[in-house]
Amino acid sequence: MKVLMINHFPIAGSGSGTYTRNIATHLVKKGHEVCVVMPENTAHYSNIPDTLMYPVFFSYDEKIKYALPFNFPCFTTHPRSVTSFFDLSDSQLDAYLSAFRATLKKAVDEFKPDVIHAQHIWLLSWLAIETGVPYVVTAHGTDLMGYQKSVRFRQYAHEAASGARRIITISNDNDEIVRELFPDCAEKTVFMQNGYDPDRFYPDKVTQAQVLSWFGIAPLKRLVLFTGKLTHFKGVDVLLDAARLYEGERHDEIVTIVAGDGELLPQLKKQADDNKLRKMNFLGYLDISQLRGLYSVADVCVVPSRREPFGLVAVEALACGSPVVATNQGGLPDIINENVGSLVDVDDAFGLSTAIQRELYRPDRLERGKYAAKYALEKYAQEHMIDLLVEIFAS
Repeated sequence: MKVLMINHFPIAGSGSGTYTRNIATHLVKKGHEVCVVMPENTAHYSNIPDTLMYPVFFSYDEKIKYALPFNFPCFTTHPRSVTSFFDLSDSQLDAYLSAFRATLKKAVDEFKPDVIHAQHIWLLSWLAIETGVPYVVTAHGTDLMGYQKSVRFRQYAHEAASGARRIITISNDNDEIVRELFPDCAEKTVFMQNGYDPDRFYPDKVTQAQVLSWFGIAPLKRLVLFTGKLTHFKGVDVLLDAARLYEGERHDEIVTIVAGDGELLPQLKKQADDNKLRKMNFLGYLDISQLRGLYSVADVCVVPSRREPFGLVAVEALACGSPVVATNQGGLPDIINENVGSLVDVDDAFGLSTAIQRELYRPDRLERGKYAAKYALEKYAQEHMIDLLVEIFAS
């Protein structure tokens, strides 16, 4: 089968980008042909082995001669762009659609796909209608937040959903929202959770001291880790308030790391200063090997999101042997159970601090980490989902 995947984001730096990479990689392993249409703002962009890439270039890298004169837009933020869909002028939106329309036509003419797999019920899945190729769209959650935020894009989303043969939903909460926003398309929804790539995330044979030395951080008895975008719905501000509580009780024992970037970074750094957090470290955007190392030595990974559509970082942390403390909203309750972590209420810094400390000082935490890695591998490895996805395409 020949599958054309289209995404609003590069394949590195976002959840849907990782989703695209994982699926493309495993489709190729199964003998299928794949090409990807996506935005880029650098000539040295990430490739997927044995996959055709059709980038649409945006201004960022001076070496790119033919680029749109603005950065690629996001729903919230991206490590390489803070431009928002909601701030695009009419002329920028027209240029965006025209550029992707031309690239999508070129990809269809040259690759001749059997099916298109679009990411997000948004602009590019709307453009897929024009190709005449049957398409499936995955609702990733940020698109649904964008729909609720802005009336301007709702007609695109409704037509994109109506034109899709199937709509893949990635969590029970995500499925409920899709059915609520697009009731006429409810019969087209197919539930399929995200998978992770076990070739990229697994328990690494490194020590905490080794990993922390990469960043010039002195090791302590326990390590708390957050990874992800620094945006409001991720709830990092709640973690910083929780850190004030557990640092106050165990100030010489716990180091906290925030890995990721986003528009809230200056605000969060100020909050850390205001909370007098002495063991809080902001590392910015990290590569896969650095993330894998941190996940592998973290005593707990925290996902304090106010509403996480799925929670792939939770799965990747578990896969590396880190138990997870997460909120009880969105897709996280589908993933986290008492054997691999715990769930707390949204915006509850005290409850979050208590759960983190409970996880940090469990007598069985090493065995718990080993079980978490086994649980992730058996339940969420991408290879377990790929046959179902192919069935969806074939249908």
